[in-house]
Amino acid sequence: MLRFRRLLFAVLSLFSFAHLAMAQTPEADGRELIRRGNAKYERANYDAAIDDYRRVSPAARERYAQALYNIGVCDYELWRTKDAVATYRKAIEARGGRYPKASYSLGVALEDLNRMGEARTAYQQSIAASEKTFAPPYFRLGLMAANENNFASAAELFKAALLRSPGRFPSAHNNLGVTLARTGRLSEAEREFAIALRQGDTAFPEVRHNLELCRFLLTARAGIQVASLQLIKTLAAN
Repeated sequence: MLRFRRLLFAVLSLFSFAHLAMAQTPEADGRELIRRGNAKYERANYDAAIDDYRRVSPAARERYAQALYNIGVCDYELWRTKDAVATYRKAIEARGGRYPKASYSLGVALEDLNRMGEARTAYQQSIAASEKTFAPPYFRLGLMAANENNFASAAELFKAALLRSPGRFPSAHNNLGVTLARTGRLSEAEREFAIALRQGDTAFPEVRHNLELCRFLLTARAGIQVASLQLIKTLAAN
């Protein structure tokens, strides 16, 4: 069973160094090996992809760090979560501690191992390494805060994720709506659910449920307010 559970997680992008010659240098070798490994990854041939990534020389530097990260992703897809954690750490180290995507993926793997304190640290490291520009760790920290019933902090973290997201992010809008609703801010929550439904189309059926429930509660609240006003007027008249 494959792990299709993560936002922005399974994509293994190539670095582009158009100015480098294609001679048989460590950098050139690293580029080709990563290309081959990525092709095998796309076919879910993860062990074969790992074989290619492992052949990238440390002398390839940036691509060596990328190869380590890609090995971690493959290990994660193969449910070798502890191995993935170790390899993500090596990838981060290979980049001098500044590898936002690897730190984020490390956090996800640590969550799976229920090492929540370490996961939180990894997400914070991802944010710092990206100079606060990378959306996914904010989202994961928001989920952690929501699971701890810290809805005010969760809402701020989901907002931070949305501000940094380059495109659609229906999950963040939906979860922001949930946290707003849990704190009684139903009108704001309704707006977020509506955006999530529009962005997610039919991929998130729970969003429609959340939106309908939120609108029901808003209608009920309005009815209670009207009834209360009528009761006050009746009392005043008597």
